[in-house]
Amino acid sequence: METFSQVELWVGRLAAVVILCAFGIILVGIFDGIKRLRGEETDQRSDLRIKPLFYILSSAVFAAFCWWIWKPLPINFSLNSRIIGLAIGTPLLLCGIALIIWGRLTLGRHYFVSTSQRAVLFADQVLISTGPFAIVRHPMYLGILLIGLGGTLLYRTWTMVFIIVMYLGLRLRARREEKALAAAFGEQWQQYKLSVPPWLPRLQRRPREKH
Repeated sequence: METFSQVELWVGRLAAVVILCAFGIILVGIFDGIKRLRGEETDQRSDLRIKPLFYILSSAVFAAFCWWIWKPLPINFSLNSRIIGLAIGTPLLLCGIALIIWGRLTLGRHYFVSTSQRAVLFADQVLISTGPFAIVRHPMYLGILLIGLGGTLLYRTWTMVFIIVMYLGLRLRARREEKALAAAFGEQWQQYKLSVPPWLPRLQRRPREKH
């Protein structure tokens, strides 16, 4: 029991470090995106250019909230359930982190963030359909869901449940992004949309039409 608790503790700590590294990679991408010239925005009511301070403050608030609700779930987990949680949760969480980092690096200089109300495309935006984006249309959001599911099994805290709930908001954000991409890329987007599912990979990928 004591040995497993130590293993569980160290696995949890290492996973937390990897999550923080992924978060740092995301922030670097956001700050790089702020410096670039933007093209079309789906929210034409506002010309506000979001400043780095906004992301610094919002990230601090998010981190503080996650820390505040980092409390154990009111469930008495047996040793066997904890072992199963570690065995299943750790791979899920690491896969989620890998998807986020892979997606971020694949987007490269075309990465930026959006909200359920606002999506921004760069002036030289291209439609990325390689890497994880050849598997699902929203790999980074899927990665966040996997982190929530795996983290709930591993850590058993309200913070990870909150991450799962965030996925509902990410679906709204994804709709806004797809609307912007459809307007910008037209037929190219429609072909991509037909061949790549939004959230869950297909066992057999549908071939794209050739023109």
